[in-house]
Amino acid sequence: MRRLLMAVMALVLTFAEARSAELTHILVGFPPGQATDLVARLLADRLAPALGETVIVENRPGQGGSMALASLSQSPADGHTMVLAPLASLVVNPHMYKTVGYDTFKDLAPVALVADLPLLLVVNPSLPIKSVPELIAYAKANPDKLAHPSSGNGTLSHLGMEVFKQRAGITILHVPYKGSPPAMNDLMAGIVGVAMDTVAVTEPFIRAGKMRLLASAYAKRVPAFPDTPTLAEEGFPEINLSAWLGIVVAAATPKERVDQLGAAINKVMRTPEMAEKFANLGAIPRDMGPKEFGAFLASEDTRWAAAVKSSGLKIE
Repeated sequence: MRRLLMAVMALVLTFAEARSAELTHILVGFPPGQATDLVARLLADRLAPALGETVIVENRPGQGGSMALASLSQSPADGHTMVLAPLASLVVNPHMYKTVGYDTFKDLAPVALVADLPLLLVVNPSLPIKSVPELIAYAKANPDKLAHPSSGNGTLSHLGMEVFKQRAGITILHVPYKGSPPAMNDLMAGIVGVAMDTVAVTEPFIRAGKMRLLASAYAKRVPAFPDTPTLAEEGFPEINLSAWLGIVVAAATPKERVDQLGAAINKVMRTPEMAEKFANLGAIPRDMGPKEFGAFLASEDTRWAAAVKSSGLKIE
């Protein structure tokens, strides 16, 4: 009986170790319920059967998503810990903060670009502004009357507006907030007049008539508002603003595991089901693998390093 009990215990331990090895984490640098978290949970549910592993989402909020990325250096480089990271934490924060605890190109390995979260340009409906040309004309005629909110310094809602203002040759006061909800509340209250934010954040208020939609700041018209022109159509072809999300792992992760993850994620992203689920979040699925995502990451880093520099924003 003693030998039998020991044999059973050994089997239990072996099984537990095997199950532990099959456990994969997707870290998210934001609280539950935000867009990045919702995308991560949709991905985890469908990635688990594709990999034959248990995939769970773990929230580690802080510093605009950078805390989750910094924690990768403390995790085994075996590809069983991933981070679903937004544009800001990968290619903005490293140029804005003195230290973020990681180097995007030395400490991280790109796996897959997962989704685009397009930005929309909106105004308070009480303003006499119904188009992009009217916004520009109003801003030039009233340089001290307009202010725009953002969900925080260095976020895409901030830098995206900085890019637009520079291209349009207008001055609008920036007011940073701690997240999108208070920023949108003040926009609807008329405390600030114009903003850029994601479809997921703005769509309910646009449909309720509490915000007026002027344009998509994305490269193409968004599915939620197919009749709304893009800023490119309004004379700003260089503006393409999406709070994209991508999966990265620790740099020392074996290439075979990186390729396996990239292939599995891309397969999931190509399904009609994910397209439908993402549409409900105002997101657009992407299916870019490790090599392509790496090249995209490098180009975005160059782009947003210049944007941070021109904005004069540097936080020590």
